[in-house]
Amino acid sequence: MASAGALADGTRPGVVIAGGGIGGLATALALARRGIASHVLERRPAWSEAGAGIQLSPNAVRALRHLGVGADLEALAGVPRALVVRAAGDGRVLQRLPLGDWIAQRHGAPYWQVHRRDLQAVLVAAVAREPRIAVSLGETVVGFAANDDGIWVKTGSGQRISARLLVGADGVFSNVRNGFLPQSPPVYSGRIAARTVIARAQLPAVRDGSGQPLIDPDTTGVWLAPGSHVVHYPVRGGSDLAVVVVRTDPVGPQGWSMPVDAADIENAVLASAPALAGALGSGHVWRQWALYEAGPYRRWSQDGVTLLGDAAHPTLPFMAQGGAMALEDAVVLAHFMAQAADGGSIGQAVARYEALRQPRTAAIVAAARRNGRIFHLSGLAARARDAGMRILPADRVMAGYDWIYGWQPPLDNG
Repeated sequence: MASAGALADGTRPGVVIAGGGIGGLATALALARRGIASHVLERRPAWSEAGAGIQLSPNAVRALRHLGVGADLEALAGVPRALVVRAAGDGRVLQRLPLGDWIAQRHGAPYWQVHRRDLQAVLVAAVAREPRIAVSLGETVVGFAANDDGIWVKTGSGQRISARLLVGADGVFSNVRNGFLPQSPPVYSGRIAARTVIARAQLPAVRDGSGQPLIDPDTTGVWLAPGSHVVHYPVRGGSDLAVVVVRTDPVGPQGWSMPVDAADIENAVLASAPALAGALGSGHVWRQWALYEAGPYRRWSQDGVTLLGDAAHPTLPFMAQGGAMALEDAVVLAHFMAQAADGGSIGQAVARYEALRQPRTAAIVAAARRNGRIFHLSGLAARARDAGMRILPADRVMAGYDWIYGWQPPLDNG
């Protein structure tokens, strides 16, 4: 993996990518697949070992296969058979939705759940094999300016890189976005989330009233309580369980992936979902972060610059689509950049990318925000929600996700 070097091969546009997360690495791979060289600038001095689970619905898996890394990730994925929604207070099953073979047959791609570290490792390895991609770790974008051929990018170490396009894939608090949309920062959503990963062998053998395991490591579980909810699902090929606890907090912590006292999380789960608390056990290592939302932003681009992933459309996690949207963005941007390389303009490529992606991502952001409100209902509203879940047919519920899960990469001639 190179640490510097020319960004273009003389016939293709060169691209600088700010951010080496899922979206940034996927963008570099998508561009390389189209013959376009790129340079990834990642602010961390080494690839992060932090993270927990990430859900990859069929649209995300389809994007990963398009990038050529689906087979590498498949052995590391958990493949849940179903999603089971429960009332947190007493553990009653409100809804059981099919995943597994059912969703793979419906959408032509499976529903995977993986450890974020495994996904990153697969993407990093693919980037390292690709000669069209240069990577600089411990490097940030601190400024940029348009020039006759595209854009100059200034880095924290003093490098001045010329490229045809700068892609801001640098997350919710994007430096690139702040460079041309400085009055549009994300705002705290009033919710905090904590996460951990538990080895399957460490889970206590707790069963519900029907004799079934309260936590089935081969299913995804969602537990709904007033002002909070818990999600758990299999990762690492089903050998581990990722757990996320989301709570309402008017103030909230500032920062990302901060240590938190395990007793604080365990007591919160015990108060809202006592049966689940017993099934999870205690003493796990938890990390906590604040959830932010924004937008939708009216524009993602200016001369020689565009945004991608959370930098463009910060998304609450209540549709499990944040990573998927970044992967889709990467594939679509590379598609239009290839058209620019074949004689079109960079400006046209970016405008087409933005026009295609904005309506879809705005709808996802709105749906996630709506789900967050529904998950945390209380009183009569929660009882009405629960009653509706119990009577609504599973196939009707799943049909409502077809517009998300059925996404296809753009055709080469489209």
